[in-house]
Amino acid sequence: MRTLITVLFLLVFFIVSLPLFLYEMLLGKINPRKKVASSQRIVSWAFRVVLFLSGASCEVKGLENIPKDTAVLYVSNHRSYFDIVLGYTTVPTLTGFVAKKEIKKIPILRVWMKYLNCLFLDRDNPREGLKMILTGVDMIKQGYSVFISPEGTRNHGKEMLPFKEGSLKIAEKAVCPIIPVAITNTDNLFENHFPWIRKAHVAIEYGAPVYPDTLTKEERKFLGSHVQNIIRTMLQKNEEGLV
Repeated sequence: MRTLITVLFLLVFFIVSLPLFLYEMLLGKINPRKKVASSQRIVSWAFRVVLFLSGASCEVKGLENIPKDTAVLYVSNHRSYFDIVLGYTTVPTLTGFVAKKEIKKIPILRVWMKYLNCLFLDRDNPREGLKMILTGVDMIKQGYSVFISPEGTRNHGKEMLPFKEGSLKIAEKAVCPIIPVAITNTDNLFENHFPWIRKAHVAIEYGAPVYPDTLTKEERKFLGSHVQNIIRTMLQKNEEGLV
């Protein structure tokens, strides 16, 4: 029943939100930043409803670690489709998420993602990957944060997959802080019970900012591993707290 209600809500939201596309498009012609802010409020509201209907009890930590005067690169582990849902209901900044290119094929959803400045990654095309990084750099310089999961795909194992070092080039080239993000137990909402949604306690923690230009040469060379180790420590602590 929980799964059915959640799916029905999403279908109704997609249909009802169709007239909003025109409003958001017109708003974007007048003030592009207001359009992004408006779209993010709408999608965040819908995602909060999804979490409620899914039976998720959410623990949020570390919002005070996010700088208020600059855009950032959020870097997280990736466990579930619910990661982006939890992310968008908690990020305090205007943020575009990096998603796989296949999502562009989903009608309505792709429009909302475009309005939110989301980036689409073609994992099989290095040239397109570089183009995505440069677009992300430009976004951050314009004041929009970027949220990326450098594992490259959802990880169903206990240990994180190795981070793709190129993903963090966005922060180096944009000269912006990196916020490590640890997402815990979201796979217990859905993936571990596929195709059913089950209630679960989930947690998201925003760690202290990492400034690449203050790191040692060795840490900058393996920036992905450095940030992943920070996230790993956060995950271990939060997983113990959920037991």
